[in-house]
Amino acid sequence: MKEWISGRNPVFEVLRAGRRHAFRLFVMRSVRMEGHLPEILEMAKARRIPVHEVQRFELDKIERNNQGVAIEVSEYPYRPLEDLIKHSKAQDEPPFFLLLDTIQDPQNLGTLLRTAEIMGVHGVIIPSAKAALITPSVVASSSGASEHVMVAQFNLAQAIDRLKDLDLWVYGLDEDVRSRTPNQLNLKGGIAIVVGNEGSGLRDLVRKKCDEIMRLPQYGKIDSLNAAVAGSIAIYLARQARN
Repeated sequence: MKEWISGRNPVFEVLRAGRRHAFRLFVMRSVRMEGHLPEILEMAKARRIPVHEVQRFELDKIERNNQGVAIEVSEYPYRPLEDLIKHSKAQDEPPFFLLLDTIQDPQNLGTLLRTAEIMGVHGVIIPSAKAALITPSVVASSSGASEHVMVAQFNLAQAIDRLKDLDLWVYGLDEDVRSRTPNQLNLKGGIAIVVGNEGSGLRDLVRKKCDEIMRLPQYGKIDSLNAAVAGSIAIYLARQARN
């Protein structure tokens, strides 16, 4: 299947990552050559991708917030779980994974993928059903980071069992009677962080598979953090501990 990715950062990262087949590039006629646009055109030329100058309305039919550029590419290239594990073993540090338990909002998924990529997470695992997939809107909300991070679709309970073979600890991010704060947990070694659904949190089976439940201390008046914000904070704290 083919899909359109628009926006200068997302298109730039799609081309820079080189993980998708690109069919054609649309650039708005008389668009200002600024930001990543010159580099986008250079990479398209190097890869012999057909470039078409088009009117604004043609790009607007693809996506209103297109920033004057869009690229038609193959669908997102998910990876087998074993590829993520192999990649993790090749790193000069303990395993570092992120599991997303039925995250359904594309904006949340994009934010978590962006944080995972920036913080050097070795791989992200999402369910193969009842969860947001990596669509063009997710690529946009991740600012193209989704093109660089390795993502697998896999049954999460089974994935946790497989990851535990790597001698890591699995921390589910949720409120629970047995939950502990980050400073009560060892985040320095091999870990996998599991972020639950925006409304219902972790599913029962996934929760039971976790070694510990981690909660973030809260000091304000509202009762919870957005799933993407909470997950991003947990990833950052883990990266800081590892450093």
